[in-house]
Formats: sequence, C-alpha cells, structure tokens
Amino acid sequence: MSVLRFEPLRDPFERLISMAATGTRAPLGMPMDVYRGEDGSYHVEADLPGVNPDSIEVTVEHGTLTIRAERTPHYGQSEQVIAAERPQGSFTRLLTLGEGVDSENLTAGYADGVLHVTIPASPRAQARRVEVTRGSGGSRTISGGAAGQGEAPADGAGGGAG
Repeated sequence: MSVLRFEPLRDPFERLISMAATGTRAPLGMPMDVYRGEDGSYHVEADLPGVNPDSIEVTVEHGTLTIRAERTPHYGQSEQVIAAERPQGSFTRLLTLGEGVDSENLTAGYADGVLHVTIPASPRAQARRVEVTRGSGGSRTISGGAAGQGEAPADGAGGGAG
C-alpha cells in the first residue's frame, strides 16, 4: 500500500506565503498513520479535528482509496482574526491499494476528531493450509517433461518411431 498527498485546491506558493506571514509551521493537510493488524487488515487513522463529519468522504475506485474532508473556520468575515494557525479548506489523501485487500468490505468511523478506516485482508490473500494427499498405487517418475507413468519423454528417447 502506498500513500500519496494530494490537495488540488491549495497552491504550494500560497501555503509558503501563509506560513511565512504568520510565522507558523502548521502540519500540511491531514496527518495520518497506516498500520497492519495481526489479522492482516490495514488500518488508516487520519487526524481531522474540527471537521464537520458530513464533509468526510471515503471512496474506493480502481484500487485507490480516497479520503476527502473539509475544515471551515467558525469565524465569519466580520470578526477580527488574531491568529489562524489551523489549516482550513479541503484536504485529500490517496492510498493505492495493492493486491491482497478486500476493498469491497472496508469500514470507516469518525470519533473524537479521528477518522478510522479498516481495510480487511482478502480471504484469497490469507495463508491457508493445503492438504497433501497420497495416491494409491506405485511411484511415478517424471524427468524433464510432462511424461506420464510408463510413457516415453517427449524428446523421443526410449525407442519410439523417429
């Protein structure tokens, strides 16, 4: 699983000017942790304090998990802002899902300012034991090709018509 940061509505120069003007070094976008559980499932925890839960959107399309959220200020145009250090606006994170995850059954929950997304491991990707059976009868030797019991190898050795 790879993690990308994508904020299409936030100009990088605007961010630098804002940080220089305010003297802050606020974290960019939505910080998150991604870890793998003992059961093989992946867990994504994204910090989204102050975000309206209705603005959070989690989608999966073409093997990419997209998390979108928006944080709007609680002050209006008429208020005098003394300090504005918390990032505002729309935030987007993209995670490329590899093989071995069950993207059809992921779950997401938001509590205490943290979005938690669980991506279960695909049943096909989980380790399983394969039973080895013993055949009845004699032993069979296969050398150099797909010759069956009592057949000559495909290269013509063994006295076939040539």
